Amino acid sequence: MVILLPYLWLAIFFLAPFVIVLKISLSQSVLAQPPYTPVLDLTVGWQGLKEFAAQLSLDSFRLLASDSLYLLSYVKSLQVAAISTALLFALAISTALLFALGYPIAYGMARAPRAWQPMLVMAVVLPFWTSFLIRIYAWINILQRDGLLNDVLMRLHIIDAPAAWLSSDTAIYIGMVYSYLPFMVLPLYASLEKIDESLLEAASDLGCPSWKAFWLVTFPLSLPGVAAGALLSFIPIVGEFVIPDLLGGSESQMIGQTLWTEFFSNRDWPVASAIAIALLGLLLVPLLFYERLQQRSLEGGRT
Repeated sequence: MVILLPYLWLAIFFLAPFVIVLKISLSQSVLAQPPYTPVLDLTVGWQGLKEFAAQLSLDSFRLLASDSLYLLSYVKSLQVAAISTALLFALAISTALLFALGYPIAYGMARAPRAWQPMLVMAVVLPFWTSFLIRIYAWINILQRDGLLNDVLMRLHIIDAPAAWLSSDTAIYIGMVYSYLPFMVLPLYASLEKIDESLLEAASDLGCPSWKAFWLVTFPLSLPGVAAGALLSFIPIVGEFVIPDLLGGSESQMIGQTLWTEFFSNRDWPVASAIAIALLGLLLVPLLFYERLQQRSLEGGRT
């Protein structure tokens, strides 16, 4: 029963919805309720089920492969996710820069006194207590032409006229990095906190400078946390809808927005379902890589 319950939970809340979405993706769009055909009716008998299966088609997936709109949306999503994750990664390892956040924060948390660490972790998690939507709306006020960012930059004489931050890729990247920074910091902290400080003491006793000990000892041992943070950031960013919709422009169409448009505006449920299935297939590789990484980490912890 202990083993069965998690699989039963996954079957009900993951496998069953996935099968439903897969079935809709193989259907045809019609002006009806529900807005697709064929509809599965288990009371029609075996012959009815055979006719139902014969009506399923791959037309929606053929449309995704042939229409550049969907292909460009996937490419845009991957681009934003890759650049945002790269920015998070850069923030996580650039200890020399003042604006570096991720790695220095995690490193400081791991080296802080034990009594302080729960409060520091709470400070990182604290933004999650505020509505995600409200935080993104706050960035709209910050990034608009008469917003706080332009006001500060003009007072510092960095720019002469208000810059157009909002409705651009730059605004999307800012929103992505801000929103998903905790997903980078927390895995890094968990990895850094486990490092045995005696290894650094041994490196120091052997004449290794502090900066060199960091790059030869601390950083290599924290690579599992870096990989986990990068994947935990990249995977949700690919399907992000709210940030590009509120902060981006019409040219910043990501796949989450395309899926929403097909489902709610065009009411083309089969195409929307096909987009969701293709997106899941796209994310399957990093998901499997992350699962393998977690498995190796658990095996390493046992040994």
